[in-house]
Amino acid sequence: MLQSEQYEYAGARTLVLLHERHLRKFLEAWNYAKAAEVRLPETTDPDYASLDALLRHVLACARSYMVWICEKLDLPDPEIEPAPDEEAIEMRSADYLEHLLQRWRRPLSQVPERAFFDRSYPSRWKTEYCVDAMLEHAILHPMRHTFQLRELAEKEGKETPP
Repeated sequence: MLQSEQYEYAGARTLVLLHERHLRKFLEAWNYAKAAEVRLPETTDPDYASLDALLRHVLACARSYMVWICEKLDLPDPEIEPAPDEEAIEMRSADYLEHLLQRWRRPLSQVPERAFFDRSYPSRWKTEYCVDAMLEHAILHPMRHTFQLRELAEKEGKETPP
C-alpha cells in the first residue's frame, strides 16, 4: 500500500489507489465473464470485438493514461510495457496488471498539488483535461467496463460477476 507521506499531493495517492482497486475489480469481473461465456454486443468497434479485445483495451488505456500524464507534466517515461497482444492477453493479464500497477505508483509522488489543476491539456481524443481529471477518467474507465460486464451477464441470465 502507498503511504501518504510518499506523495506530496495526497489526492494523487488516493486516485492511484482507486485506479488500482478498480482495475483489479475489472479483471475479476472479466475473468468471470470469460468463464461464463458472456457475449459482447455486435459492433464494428475493434475494442469490443471479443472479451479478449476488451481486456486488452482496458489495460492498454490504463498504460496510455499514465504515459499521457507523464508527458504533460514533463516527467520521465513511466516505462510501462505495452499491453500484450490480444492472443496472449488472457494468459498474461495477471502479470501485466501487476507490472502496470507497480509503474503507476511511482511517477506522481513528488508532483506538487498545483500541477494537477493549474492547466488543462488536450487528450489523445481531443477533450481537454487537467491531470486530476485525467486520473479520475482513468479510474472510471475500468468501472464502466465492469458495470458493462455485469449488465451483460444479468441480461443473459447468468450470475452477476463480482
